[in-house]
Amino acid sequence: MLQILNFKDSVNFLRHAVPISIMSMILVLASLVSLGTKGINWGLDFTGGTSVVLNFSKPADLNSLRDILAEGPTESAVVQNFGSSRDVVVRLQTEAGAKSDDQVKLVMIAAQKQDADVVQKSVEFVGPQVGQELAEQGGMAVFVALLCILIYVAFRFEWRLSMGAVAALAHDVIVTLGLFSVLQLEFDLTVLAGVLTVVGYSLNDTIVVYDRIRENFLKMRKADPREVINASITQTMSRTVITTGTTLITVVALFLKGGTMIHGFATALLMGIVVGTYSSIYVASYLALRLGVNREHMMPVQIEKEGADQPSIMP
Repeated sequence: MLQILNFKDSVNFLRHAVPISIMSMILVLASLVSLGTKGINWGLDFTGGTSVVLNFSKPADLNSLRDILAEGPTESAVVQNFGSSRDVVVRLQTEAGAKSDDQVKLVMIAAQKQDADVVQKSVEFVGPQVGQELAEQGGMAVFVALLCILIYVAFRFEWRLSMGAVAALAHDVIVTLGLFSVLQLEFDLTVLAGVLTVVGYSLNDTIVVYDRIRENFLKMRKADPREVINASITQTMSRTVITTGTTLITVVALFLKGGTMIHGFATALLMGIVVGTYSSIYVASYLALRLGVNREHMMPVQIEKEGADQPSIMP
């Protein structure tokens, strides 16, 4: 009786699998199209350039400062608040024929037109070569992380489940990058760290569901694969809601109050957590079902001992 209740009383999550899978495919295709056409708005960490932090004696007028910097060697300037309304960071890409020192002087002249008491707090310069190396190393970090995860899940689970886990990871990363491409949000090293965090978070969510699926396939012998997967998702849903909910509280706080420097990081996490939570159900689990996973695939391999098939000779 208990065994029947395990799947008869579960929520039929896979009832919505087809429309949500179609939505996921549309999101992935739209992200790939945007990445191919608009690309990514690389930050100074990858393109190289200059970052100037200014402290005003009164709240700064960002729009006025942008208008003043919109001409000449500073036309690529990105002006944002830096923690408070009086602290401003100006990011400048490296321009052909323009020196970094000259760009900094022009920024100070523009700032002094608005506030004569403005103070230059810091200046950071990233060379184009260093930026290119960071971009290559960042891309390699993502690739190596995905490769290691692929090897891990291939040994940990049956190959049908492994394919689902890898597809869910690729889905989460592509959709998160697609958001930054569509909105042309700046992609810097903090965002890259957010993407890597999303990979780990999504994998953890998927493995929790997969462990329960494997366990229930061995316990629920009379249930078909769809019922086993629905029961497994239902049993892990309370854990998913609690974990995702508490994580989102922190990430939303960072997104709203964390300031400019980690806004991209919080955005990547916010998008990745939302997408990763549903992909563990409607991408990873549903793909494994479509690939034909069943109870026989979860059975441990029986190792026959030498001579076990020979009849014993009684004295």
